[in-house]
Amino acid sequence: MDTGSTAWMLASTALVCLMVPGLALFYGGMVAAKSVLNMIMMTFGAVALVGCIWVVYGYSAAFGNSLGGAGILGDVTEYLGLKGVMADDPKATIPLSVFAAFQALFAALTAALICGAISDRIKFGAWMTFTGIWVTLVYLPVAHWVFAFDGKGVVGGWIVNKLGAIDFAGGTAVHINSGAAALAMILVLGRRLGWKKEGAAERPHNLPLVMLGAGLLWFGWFGFNGGSALTSSNAASVVVLNTFTATCSAMLGWLVVEKFRDGHATSLGAASGAIAGLVAITPSCGAVSPLGALVLGAIGGVVCALAVGLKYRLGYDDSLDVVGIHLVGGLTGTLLVGVLATSEAPNGVDGLFYGGGFALLGKQAVGAFAVLFYSFAVTWVIAKALDATMGLRVRPEVEQEGIDAHLHKESAYDLAHVPNQAPASEPVAAG
Repeated sequence: MDTGSTAWMLASTALVCLMVPGLALFYGGMVAAKSVLNMIMMTFGAVALVGCIWVVYGYSAAFGNSLGGAGILGDVTEYLGLKGVMADDPKATIPLSVFAAFQALFAALTAALICGAISDRIKFGAWMTFTGIWVTLVYLPVAHWVFAFDGKGVVGGWIVNKLGAIDFAGGTAVHINSGAAALAMILVLGRRLGWKKEGAAERPHNLPLVMLGAGLLWFGWFGFNGGSALTSSNAASVVVLNTFTATCSAMLGWLVVEKFRDGHATSLGAASGAIAGLVAITPSCGAVSPLGALVLGAIGGVVCALAVGLKYRLGYDDSLDVVGIHLVGGLTGTLLVGVLATSEAPNGVDGLFYGGGFALLGKQAVGAFAVLFYSFAVTWVIAKALDATMGLRVRPEVEQEGIDAHLHKESAYDLAHVPNQAPASEPVAAG
């Protein structure tokens, strides 16, 4: 057992766990004050439910030996109830238990990402039901395709092991997967009341909260990407450096687009640009050089900033830009591996710009679009089935007056008990 790598994985797991409140605050600040608690509840609720599923059968479906050797789904019975995970294997680099905890958070956060696209209009019970079904039918198979590597006689998933595509930390399994699912849910649920054109929807109610959430996500992402190296090594160090670099350039790229398009750069743009960079570098953080990460991040920031405006042209109500950032950013980062990858990076493969030809780019495209089409199609079927049975959408009056008060019987801000402020014309006594 490598104690250094074990310590790094324990720390990385804690860092990724911090992304849960980070995502809740990031999303919560962007919605109206009347629905911020519902947004936070959907994030935490998804994490809680997926965590339970992960113990019972989720880990086994994702990381069990591939059924029939096809690389499509893991053996659900192999680690049922996480049996055998607590065993101490002196020959292993890290304990299986810390890997199981680390990957549990990947599953939970992927599901939670979807809720940002459908804020203000879905029933909480319907969301929780959807989450359980979606993780089972969509996330677990896709995670097996991408994260289940061959080793110690285990036959893993087809995207990495058979196709040979590169996805260091989940550009396909996490971001393309959740972004495609978000698009399907948006199309089934429909637009929010009053959403017709740019500016018609609710404005973010607390931008400092958004910035704080983005900062926590950035901090946690070092564990998300760096921990995916699974060792305390040079590879993890390169990944952490690339993660920081790409985020910086993506933020600037988004702000430049805002300045030229809108005439001003915004704090919401800075936060969104940072997340776009983190999304784009996730699949490629082990494949590119720091200079390549700089270029990739800038492209990701620009492309995602342009992509979020498509919802107004095409008429789909992506509340918090999950499609524009996670789907588009995930596709951008995954495909650019085929262009910017260098054999000097930990993954050790050359892309198009380094003399590797088009082969890697083709593999990246096949893996990315396979996940996109599978996730979209299955999510659409799940959403239509739930809408026809239990109903997905809240009543119009609930949506108009606020989900927090109606569904949760709570309010984020108890304004009724705030003391009256002195009129502007009257001086306030010091001390």
